[in-house]
Amino acid sequence: MTHPFPNPAIAPMQRQQVRDGLLLTAERWQRAHDYQRKRQNLHYQSINQPGIVCGLGVRVIPAPEEVAAQYRDNRWVQIQPGIAIDLEGNPIVVPHPINFRIATELKDSEPVTVYLVAQYRDPDQLGGSPDCEVVKETFRIDERSRPPERSEVELCRVLLRSSQQELLRTPADIFFPGYGDLDLRYRRQAQARPQGLVQIAEINSDDEDCNRNFFNFTYLLRAVEDIYPSLKGAETVDRVTWDGDIYPYELIYLTGNQGLSLNNHQFSKLSSYLNSGGTLLVDAPAESTELIQSVQTIAQHLQTPLKSLQEARRDHPLRIKPFLFSALPIIDGSRIQLLSGGGIILAIGNLGGLWGLDEELQRSRSDIRTAQELGINILHFAWKRKQAIDLQSERTLLRE
Repeated sequence: MTHPFPNPAIAPMQRQQVRDGLLLTAERWQRAHDYQRKRQNLHYQSINQPGIVCGLGVRVIPAPEEVAAQYRDNRWVQIQPGIAIDLEGNPIVVPHPINFRIATELKDSEPVTVYLVAQYRDPDQLGGSPDCEVVKETFRIDERSRPPERSEVELCRVLLRSSQQELLRTPADIFFPGYGDLDLRYRRQAQARPQGLVQIAEINSDDEDCNRNFFNFTYLLRAVEDIYPSLKGAETVDRVTWDGDIYPYELIYLTGNQGLSLNNHQFSKLSSYLNSGGTLLVDAPAESTELIQSVQTIAQHLQTPLKSLQEARRDHPLRIKPFLFSALPIIDGSRIQLLSGGGIILAIGNLGGLWGLDEELQRSRSDIRTAQELGINILHFAWKRKQAIDLQSERTLLRE
């Protein structure tokens, strides 16, 4: 999986060496200024993530009177002045309102998502007049029928369908826009860059309950960025099997009721995955005796028997980082149990059942928040474990 905020390229920086009598040429002057630009971009990209700084609102407008008659339709928006910063640290400055027409043609019956994006344009690459003494850094506004590229900053999106007569509208409910409504929910704000990204996959099996908490994991990942901004969960939770590729993931998640039965190849693969820094989280309901016992047996065979938090050191990271736990959360009247060893974490009591929505609105906010904080401790543990093992191996930590 591609990291949404890749690290800067690791390359030595070169600056102009200045001495008395040095002849000031255009090349040397340019080199000196390029060094400052690259240093600034390197600094921003290292500790921040791209996004909108201010402004750049988008609103529906009537077609401007000065455009040709064939373009006077309900496809016009106006982008307000504002500032954004792209992935490489380049500033995108829109100094005045921009009228823009959505031109995507709807040929099929299937709805199409159109993305409105802004992109930095380097004047040195635009082939301007060499005689001009001052060049202006500029930008480009585009529409896309695919998700934005890394170098692009999303301003809004809109879901269009061919049967729609009035194409663009201001949404009646900004949190739940419909067809043709401007959707600003996915705009990313420029802010501090998370220290780590946790990539997660759920194990699929013939156990009918193996997907019981799949959507709850999504709620946990949404909560991570707000509760603990230094960590970020991947945008999606993938589904894999024991015979699939499990190595790209810091954490693989398994739940259900049946005992965990691995053949020799799968057992060897799990051992290799754990030794390479991966973490296996088994989230077992309290009554799932077969699953609990089988995981403990596998841990014994791996020579890393599971110990409860009560048996572990008081400063065990699952207990104190980033959130301190003096007691584990309670679900359906029973307290969650947490055991770990050698990269395997066994949660007894269906911890994932507390991460998402309770349709009956019976569970307290404090119980849900406590369970989410414990989930974040688990994600943090998985990330730090993978990072530490990678730093001691030949594998590079940087993921482009």
